[in-house]
Order: sequence, then C-alpha cells, then structure tokens
Amino acid sequence: MKILLLTKKFPYPLREGEPIAITYLSRSLAAAGCEITLLAMNTTKHFFNLAALPPEYNHFKAIHTVTVDNRITPGGALKSLLAGEAYILSRFVSKAYEEKLAEILLAEHFDVVQLETLYLAHYIPVIRRHSNAIIAMRAHNVEHEIWQRLAANSPFFLKKWYLLNQNQHLRRFEISRLNDYDLMVAITQRDLEVFRKLGYRKATVVAPVGIDLKDYEPDFQCFEKNPSLAFIGALDWMPNQEGIVWFLENVWQEISSRYPQLEFHVAGKNTPAWLRRQAQKNVHFHGEVPDAVAFLNAHPILIAPLFSGSGIKIKVLEGMSLGRVVLTTPVGVEGIPARHGEHFLLGEAAEDFVQNLTFCLENQSEMKPLGIRARRFIQTEFDNLAIANKLIEAFKKLIVNAWS
Repeated sequence: MKILLLTKKFPYPLREGEPIAITYLSRSLAAAGCEITLLAMNTTKHFFNLAALPPEYNHFKAIHTVTVDNRITPGGALKSLLAGEAYILSRFVSKAYEEKLAEILLAEHFDVVQLETLYLAHYIPVIRRHSNAIIAMRAHNVEHEIWQRLAANSPFFLKKWYLLNQNQHLRRFEISRLNDYDLMVAITQRDLEVFRKLGYRKATVVAPVGIDLKDYEPDFQCFEKNPSLAFIGALDWMPNQEGIVWFLENVWQEISSRYPQLEFHVAGKNTPAWLRRQAQKNVHFHGEVPDAVAFLNAHPILIAPLFSGSGIKIKVLEGMSLGRVVLTTPVGVEGIPARHGEHFLLGEAAEDFVQNLTFCLENQSEMKPLGIRARRFIQTEFDNLAIANKLIEAFKKLIVNAWS
C-alpha cells in the first residue's frame, strides 16, 4: 500500500506532540509493509534543517519539503479578521506547497493520501484533480474546540472576543470540509462522536497515538530522592501557557508553602519572556531541553494542568510511559481510558491538585507503584503497531469498495 502523508510541519525532532504522533504512526505503517512518502511544510516557526536528520529516521520512502512563511504578523491577523477567515488556518495556505503536491501526484500513484490535521484540508481540491487515492483526515483535535475553550477561560474581554471570532471561522471551515474526506481517522472515540454530531457521515476509525516503549526507558531512582515536579510542552501554545499560569497562581503558592524545599521544573520551546517572569522561588524555566525523556526521568511527578486543548495529550502518554506520577485534568486525559488512583491522579479544581500533591509527598512509597501501573497501561492500550494495523484494515476496506 502506497501512502502520501501531508503535514504542516516537519515531523522531527520528537519534542512535541504532533511530530511524535506523526512519526510513530508512519514508522508503524512502514513496519507493517506500507510505503510512505512525506510532503511536509518546513515553516519559519518550526524550521528544521534536514541535514540534521539522524540516519535511523529512515522509514519514509521519500521526503519532500516546501518552505512556508507562517510567521504571525499584526497585518496578517488584521487581514484575516477583515476577510472573515481563521488566521490560524490561512497561515498554512501555500501556492508552492500546492504545486509540489500536484507534481508528486502526477508523478506517482498513491492508494491513500493522509492529511495530518485540518490545516491540510485546503489541498483536497488539488488531490481530487490529480489522484483517485482515498483521502484520510487524521484529526489530531477537534480544532475549533481549542479556541472555544480558551475563550471560555479568558477573563479579558478583547482576548475573549478575538478567540470567539477565530473559533467561529474555524468551526465553520471544519464543518464545511467534514464530508470531503473518505475516512475520518479520529484520535479518540470522544472526538469521533463530536465529528458525527457536526455532520460527518462517511467511514471512520479511531486510531489513538501509539507509543513505542523502547523509546521510553524509565528511571525509577528519582523516586528515592526528594520529589520534584515537572511540566513539559510547547510554551508557544496557548493551552499550555494557560495551564502553567493557572497552576502557579492557584496551586503552587499553597503547596510550596507547605513544602518549601519542593521544586517545579518547566520545560518547553519558545517560552515567552512574559511567562518566564512568572518564575518564583524554586520554579525553574528551562526552555527547550535537548532530551525530553531525560528531563522527565529526573522528576517523579508530571503536572499537566490542561483546560483548553482537544484530542489526546501526548505528553500525558509520555509521562505514563516513563512511569511518572501524572497529575492532570479531565481535559488532560480525554481519550485515555486510564483510572484515577490506579494509573494517574485527576483534579479539576486547585484544591484537587493540592490534595493529590499532598498525598504524593506524604506517601512517597505509593508513587513508584502507581508509575509502574501507568507504564503497563500504556503497553496494553497504546501499542503503536496494533494501531497501525487497525488503520491499514480501514484503508483496505475503502480501497476494495472503490474497486467494486
């Protein structure tokens, strides 16, 4: 089976959710016998020098990239606002990318063209003109929900108004494209039900993000030392910014007054200066770390205070894969059928986080067994090769139906 994969950023390095999700699935599809070609935008915001790609990143038959300038500018935001567009989408419309896509489709036959996120839906007309391939949308999130939740949580009128405006345009676009796909590849069952309620009527499959535990060797020695807290995630993403500020304002002051030696370590690329200024005693902002696994292994407790995201939170999966004690919100475990108290600790309000952290710090012997159970849960529920095979079967069914 020949698959063309379209992405809005180059899926390497593996330091944030989207590249991890793309790489793990494409690697598993290749291991299952598929031939994968990549066409990636190489954007100004997430530019990657392909010369730095390690030799072991070799599961693609061919890699094509197109440089795309997606910088955020006040002029661009105003233009999209006046045009009634979602600026977050219009920044990924590229004539050069469209031309390269047409060139690849004319030169080679593909059975499937898979779009990684809604941002690639602009290119469906080009695919239809030049190919008879099945078009699969791998929806990493219900995109408009992110902006809707951010707006609901924002206390500032102008910001709330802008986020609601963007949500409205994004929602309209997301719905208008729904039945242009032949297959909806939803990350979670919950997301799939949302797409169905919005009007999706065609073939579906739920294929969560798979994890290869060989890449996540836990170090349990930190459970024997003074506990510390960690957060990791892209800090140019508003849901992560929102979560960190909420935690520092509503949880950290209380818990650090009870445990004055406790440290909180925050890692994430593109940490804005205003967020670094939130640092307090024993709060350390590291910026982008060279090795996310090593960073997480240094701290027994992973904090994931998420209120506005959508889809599966890959950093939660990574923390559980490494046997960390994960403290998160209902949004943080959407699509992850783990159980509170057995595989992770759940909190909705600040007092829940304080209570969970107090339990951990007063019962340190309970943390390592919880982390071990979390890792076993990931091994059972999120095996990447099993997920890839499930997706291949969905592709095959559609291809057979198209031939008959």
